[in-house]
Amino acid sequence: MKSIVILISGRGSNMEAIVHACQQENWPARIAAVISNKADASGLQFAASHGIATAVVDHKAFASREAFDAELAKAIDGFTPDLVVLAGFMRILTEGFVRHFQGRLLNIHPSLLPAFPGLHTHQRAIEAGCKLAGATVHFVTPELDHGPIVAQAVVPVLVGDTAEQLAQRVLTQEHRMYPAAVRWFVQGALDLTPDGRVLHRQQAPQLLGQLSPEA
Repeated sequence: MKSIVILISGRGSNMEAIVHACQQENWPARIAAVISNKADASGLQFAASHGIATAVVDHKAFASREAFDAELAKAIDGFTPDLVVLAGFMRILTEGFVRHFQGRLLNIHPSLLPAFPGLHTHQRAIEAGCKLAGATVHFVTPELDHGPIVAQAVVPVLVGDTAEQLAQRVLTQEHRMYPAAVRWFVQGALDLTPDGRVLHRQQAPQLLGQLSPEA
């Protein structure tokens, strides 16, 4: 049975999707804890209501990013996780933290990486004239929003889309893709190659989402 710790900063809608999928699909895993850097993150209440341990490590209480990350790693290690999942965790992590959890740290980013790392991805996609947008699940590396890609979900960029409309369409696919990617990990279906690629042992689909306007 694999142990999963999820990090959030707010509601954590992807966290909710992962919790529901884990429970409903009877994964060989348990969500051991949900940890936030904000005490008022509403996702903590959701986790507690589902019998999941919660913890808060307030980044404002630390003088440096390194000190915060060290305390955060300590809190995570207390739950002996096989996998750490970033689900709307709005902190840039230090190289030391990433190295500590290397190979067992997943993130989801709202663009088709390597396009549009960083913030404001949906507006940037619209302004660039992209016809397709989406989201990417990847293993975390020290370089921000990079790392071996596990899966991607694709949606169309529609004429007249606002960033908010596109974001909602992408988020719907995130809620499908991220639980699937976490399930593949706990089932042992993912292999990391030395050259930084992800191989799917069970030929799981790596491209999710629909290309129709209704996606």
